[in-house]
Amino acid sequence: MPLDAPKLNSLGLPKPPSETRVVVAMSGGVDSSVVAAMLAEEGYDVVGVTLQLYDHGAALAKKGACCAGIDIHDARRVAEQMGFPHYVLDYENIFRDAVIDEFAESYLGGATPVPCIRCNERVKFKDLLETAKDLDADCMATGHYIQRMVGDRGPELHSAADANRDQSYFLFSTTPEQLSFLRFPLGHLKSKAETRALAAKYGLSVADKPDSQDICFVPDGNYASVIEKLRPGAAEPGEIVHVDGRVLGEHRGVIHYTIGQRRGLGIGGLSDPLYVVKLEVDKKQVIVGPKELLATRTVPVREINWLGDEPFTSRKEWHVSVKVRSTRPPREAVIRPISETEAEVELVVAEEGVSPGQACVFYDTESSRIFGGGWIWRGH
Repeated sequence: MPLDAPKLNSLGLPKPPSETRVVVAMSGGVDSSVVAAMLAEEGYDVVGVTLQLYDHGAALAKKGACCAGIDIHDARRVAEQMGFPHYVLDYENIFRDAVIDEFAESYLGGATPVPCIRCNERVKFKDLLETAKDLDADCMATGHYIQRMVGDRGPELHSAADANRDQSYFLFSTTPEQLSFLRFPLGHLKSKAETRALAAKYGLSVADKPDSQDICFVPDGNYASVIEKLRPGAAEPGEIVHVDGRVLGEHRGVIHYTIGQRRGLGIGGLSDPLYVVKLEVDKKQVIVGPKELLATRTVPVREINWLGDEPFTSRKEWHVSVKVRSTRPPREAVIRPISETEAEVELVVAEEGVSPGQACVFYDTESSRIFGGGWIWRGH
């Protein structure tokens, strides 16, 4: 580095913290609160922003979900305590159009959507990021557990140091342009205990606040009830059909079932356990069969966001590891590009319950780097 080059601050920017404006996306939870408090203590010009994503009144009594009424209150308290401005932005319409409506349509189509990814992609890292720029911010920081590292060709996305907290599956669609503006100050921490210790150090009221569990607009994880409210009449009954063609019973609506489901089918008394292997939405049929039918090695993927150094289509094959569910470890695979945004992924070892609507995230087999990912679909 030349002697006259400006010194980089802790966020990698060439000016003092006091001259560096950082918008912190504050959900009201301990993670983003610690990020805001940490940066404020370091002397950065912090601006806290919380998104109101759905009905504030209905959310007030709802615990265990982010961006609810009580969470807005908690974020505001942290901002007041640490002495930086805090704004609440009404994103209800944007959130409904960009996330909730597609969630409902995906479920009605027999898919298993991941709305948290769409929220990051279409709301937090799109509209909120643009708002941060409008506020003359130099960068935007979040409480996500993921790492941003600067490589030879610019910023790279890497898994969090704590594998148990890693959120890379939900952030695969972050673009290189967004990555240049984003910062993830918690990604290097070894455990959530370290985050809570920092919250206690700063005296934050949210230090012992439980983590959010549910999708924010799905109370108690009951997806079907939300879909029925959004799309009245969607839960029409139909037949439960064995893959051999036998009708085994009647279901309460396709939206109540997901690929790989075993419990709650209401078709007891059979010698071998049966699983949901397919959802025929147009025929209103839930197709069931033995567990081995859930296993597949071929995964069609589209809407690919590629974060590799070379163009995605520059090779016929990419040997990587992939995650097809957020709760599963990465497994060896080969990606064969069809176009810049579409590919066929071949798993070295077959996986069960690969479902349309889930993400397929690409990982470097030799390091913690994430090469992006795409959305699983049924193929042509």
